[in-house]
Amino acid sequence: MPLSRRGFLTASAGAAAAPALASAPAFARTRPFGRYGSPARRLTPGTLYVDPHGRGDFTSVRAAVTAATGSGRTLVIAPGSYRETVAVDAGRTEMTWIGASENPRDVVIVYDNAAGTPKPGGGTYGTSGSATTTVQADGFTARWITFANDWLRADHPDISGTQAVALKAQGDRSAFLHCRFLGHQDTLYADSTALGVFARQYYAHCYAEGDVDFVFGRAAAVYEHCHFRTLNRTDLAAAPYGFVFAPSTAAANPRGYLVTRSRVSSEAPDASYKLARPWVPGSDPTARPMLTVRDTWLGPGIDADAPYTNMSAAHPWQDQRFAEYRDTGPGAAVTVPENRPQLTDEQAASATRADWLGDWTPWKEG
Repeated sequence: MPLSRRGFLTASAGAAAAPALASAPAFARTRPFGRYGSPARRLTPGTLYVDPHGRGDFTSVRAAVTAATGSGRTLVIAPGSYRETVAVDAGRTEMTWIGASENPRDVVIVYDNAAGTPKPGGGTYGTSGSATTTVQADGFTARWITFANDWLRADHPDISGTQAVALKAQGDRSAFLHCRFLGHQDTLYADSTALGVFARQYYAHCYAEGDVDFVFGRAAAVYEHCHFRTLNRTDLAAAPYGFVFAPSTAAANPRGYLVTRSRVSSEAPDASYKLARPWVPGSDPTARPMLTVRDTWLGPGIDADAPYTNMSAAHPWQDQRFAEYRDTGPGAAVTVPENRPQLTDEQAASATRADWLGDWTPWKEG
């Protein structure tokens, strides 16, 4: 099993410590950037190197992003825990981040803001402002990186805004390959920059964990060969403990979330989680959330009898675009057919990554 965010915290020296890293690969001591060159031997003139021990161009990811102006820049990031918030604005297009060890456990970008965390200048951060990493630029790619938010409810009983985003991705053609997203509520915010913008995103061989709505937003996103894990909760006396997906797809967008050839596991008791609930935000009351889960293993943590529920009675899940196809596992058992809408074979033929992403084929890229 992947080392979870909770495992990181357990391995730390203290409860408030940053997530502990797995043992750094041996090459990191002498070759922190692995096979991806160095400041003395750059992959390309536009490549920048980040290392917390000073062996690169920068010791922080934020500083490297600030320096990486224009389009087409690459950041090679050495093993380390980078406690900071990072934002890639819309002007820094076609940027690539590479975890140098090619193991996402070794490169961790982490911070601990929540929606209700007070800001230094007054007010609170809000859900979007809580994000450890925000990417607005089109054409962004990340490989072998962990994005984490280690804010914990138990440490802040006075804060009611408990959304704590690890990554907010808004750009079109955003690809995350072999990455991890660690948090509790609202971990992975797969969104777009505006209501009328249909941002395509691709997540392959990724791991995401959390409890409440921990994969959410309005992007047209494909999750392929991904692992979603629901966390246990000791602060609740009864189910549901939370919800895996909370799409907020714009009504005009024919594509929402597509989950294919993936798996949903749990460290919580059986049937304690819902697979999804529709999010119709106040900023878009006409949203018609869309989620298709196909060819995916659903573990016993999912409530097979009633896998969907409402976020608001005004927008029942039955009126949204939720469907499944050929899912397996105890959480996929069709015990109450009206609660498990299924695609026909003909409909499923048009529910593929190629249909979702069009002329963009990130699975063919290196």
